[in-house]
Amino acid sequence: MTDQPDAIIHQPIRLKIMAALKALPDGEQLEFVKLKDIAGATEGNLGAHITTLESAGYASVAKDFVGKRPRTRVGLTRQGRRAFEDYVTYLKDILNTGASS
Repeated sequence: MTDQPDAIIHQPIRLKIMAALKALPDGEQLEFVKLKDIAGATEGNLGAHITTLESAGYASVAKDFVGKRPRTRVGLTRQGRRAFEDYVTYLKDILNTGASS
């Protein structure tokens, strides 16, 4: 067990983003607008958190157009899925350690 949780995921909004994306089937993406509602963040704040996740290799961002409207979609990378699973394992280990004390 590591001593500290993954600092990138541990931030509350990024944790919500990661959890929402992890719930999707592998390879699926979530539209920015939907992710904004789930995370309860402003557009600018959400964009900054997505950039952090993308820079860490945890998220991928796809931009395209639907008609004339821009669309941004976000998904987890394999590295992001693994990091989230490790994060959940870290939390479970804390609970198991506390239960046995």
